[in-house]
Amino acid sequence: MSMIGRDPYAYMPELETPRLRLRKLTMRDARDVFAYSRDPEVARHVLWDAHRSIGESRAYIRYMQRKYRMGEAASWGIEWKESGRIIGTIGFMWIHFEHASAEVGYSLARDMWGQGIMTEALREVIRYAFETLRLNRVEAIHEVDNPASGAVMRKCGMRHEGCLRQKLRNKGRYVDVDLYAILRADPRPAARTPR
Repeated sequence: MSMIGRDPYAYMPELETPRLRLRKLTMRDARDVFAYSRDPEVARHVLWDAHRSIGESRAYIRYMQRKYRMGEAASWGIEWKESGRIIGTIGFMWIHFEHASAEVGYSLARDMWGQGIMTEALREVIRYAFETLRLNRVEAIHEVDNPASGAVMRKCGMRHEGCLRQKLRNKGRYVDVDLYAILRADPRPAARTPR
């Protein structure tokens, strides 16, 4: 659903955490996006294929920029503040304002796995969803054979709500996904000091 009429200029502002800056992607980010998006392991559990050229990464950025202009559900680039490098994306797959709910999705460069980075980013997006967008529910799904993603969701206070059997077709196969969600009224764990 479009954010037009809901102050699109305020939609998807830059967000900041101790180590990260969540910001809109620009064409200057194409090399960084290609660097992690070409990795088959990064693409393994998401619905896009590993990028085969920097042109595919540029096309993805153009697609996101159209979404920004239209005020539609979109993803931020995750910038590692220490280097200014884009190391992944996180954002909304959809937002239903009539139901005050949204789905979040994310991806991260393999060399950044296991450092609590996605937990840090997801906590900030959940905070923004509840405090700024005034949503009531944020949900996320992950393939059942990607338990690390479920661990990120649990660390952010999301609760497992069930397994959706063969919910998605990914890389030529039907996959089961686990559904997690957090409500505005649910407790949110305090952020830990990053390593």
